[in-house]
Amino acid sequence: MGMPAGRYFSPSASPAALDCALCPRRCRIRSGAAGRCGVRRNRDGAAYLPCYGLITALAEDPIEKKPLYHFRPGSSILSLGFALCNLRCPFCQNWAISQPDLAVKRFDRRLSPAQAVALARERGFSQIAYTYSEPLIHIEWLLDCMALCRRAGIATALVTNGCVNKAPAAEILALTDAANVDLKCFSAETYEKVLGGNLDAVLRFIEAAHRAGTHLEITTLVVPGLNDSEAETRRCAEFIAGLSPGIPWHLSAYHPDYRYEAPATAPAALAAVARMAREQLRYVYTGNIPGERNDTPCPCCGAMLVSRRGYRVDTRGLSAQETGQGMVYRCARRGAAATIRAAPPSDAKTP
Repeated sequence: MGMPAGRYFSPSASPAALDCALCPRRCRIRSGAAGRCGVRRNRDGAAYLPCYGLITALAEDPIEKKPLYHFRPGSSILSLGFALCNLRCPFCQNWAISQPDLAVKRFDRRLSPAQAVALARERGFSQIAYTYSEPLIHIEWLLDCMALCRRAGIATALVTNGCVNKAPAAEILALTDAANVDLKCFSAETYEKVLGGNLDAVLRFIEAAHRAGTHLEITTLVVPGLNDSEAETRRCAEFIAGLSPGIPWHLSAYHPDYRYEAPATAPAALAAVARMAREQLRYVYTGNIPGERNDTPCPCCGAMLVSRRGYRVDTRGLSAQETGQGMVYRCARRGAAATIRAAPPSDAKTP
């Protein structure tokens, strides 16, 4: 598999160094070294991408696992996972593949973009998710694969922290059909000092996805004492509602992992955060809580549009209708428009 030229690199003012403009960290990378993400490297003054096509996970998932509840509900998706990340969240739930000196040494499977598309076709998938660890630091591979997917009629879903600069965001969103963005908190200080990220960049990415017409859902891992205050919850909800009150917000319960030992999110605490969020948003879902129901009611008449029991999904409350913009869903009882993207009949694989 050939290695492409690196994008968003430029010569640095420092001898033999490169500046990376992919994410807000804007790493200055010395010859023989890597940026903070560990993926984007400098070899003798030239951009080098040793992780191009390195796959840490490959699985058939229910699309609800991403989580994407309002995009082709009840369908399956081919999930591809990558190595490493440009953030350093101490509570990372995927630390085994996201942290330096752990992921790259444990995995050696590689897929070219063409092989990934061929695999999706061979297994009968009409959609691919780029997920698990942070896909955007592998933007060269993503752009190559997404362009092939677009030509092949395969939908693309991006599960990302959204911590990327404006130009690469615009380029990737032009090829992205659905995105779930991890809005980790609403504190610039927490993003910078605890996570190693940039809140403004994430908010810009979310806004850009909404403007681009990409199907958008948001996820927040609710961590006790870090991002679960009433003030922060309301600021997050207000921001999302300012784009559209119909954007789904997934609130997931934290459990101790990696370097974080705070007690797990209590079900009652997660429910309280969800109640506050629902004051401004129509679709708020909770996750990582055993037995939790996450049904989708019609916002107009209250009829059940989608019923969920874990990853078992019943969409009989929806009626698909062909429009000039493709298939859309409506409430089967009253015909009200639903903010749910429809799946074509060929995508009705049962997880």
